[in-house]
Amino acid sequence: MKLHELRPPDGARQKTQRVGRGTGSGRGKTSGRGQKGQLARSQGFRLGFEGGQLPLAQRLPKLGGFKNPFKKVYAVVNLTKLNRFRDGAALEAKDFYEAGLARAGMDIKLLGTGTLRRKLTVTAHAASESARAAIEARGGRLLILGAEAPAEGPPSQETGAPAEE
Repeated sequence: MKLHELRPPDGARQKTQRVGRGTGSGRGKTSGRGQKGQLARSQGFRLGFEGGQLPLAQRLPKLGGFKNPFKKVYAVVNLTKLNRFRDGAALEAKDFYEAGLARAGMDIKLLGTGTLRRKLTVTAHAASESARAAIEARGGRLLILGAEAPAEGPPSQETGAPAEE
């Protein structure tokens, strides 16, 4: 058999019924659509129309909340991961990047999951209270980057305006 000899099986391809071509065809006058009603009209109905019920697009809220532009995203490091460093080491952000614990440039947050078996001096951008307690329990130190030391004494009451008497 050659390519030009291929034929579809009998009955596989039927001619489409031509509607609206006279009453003798059996599909004349109303063209199989019945007498009246929505389905007999040529326009039909628009996309998303639900028969008079309030459409889904109108039932849903117009605005979907908001995304906080000031959200802080941290690379999370658990205490168990710190056991790979040698005892007494001073860890900074670059050490976490080099060890593959965080992507370069990301701020680092220590969390207290797991156990710490080393005495370490760790510098991070944030830490949980349990992580701080675990590091200090081992005799280590935790330094938080960007955290300001508390000011000495009570806050100043000066406003810069002359006092009224």
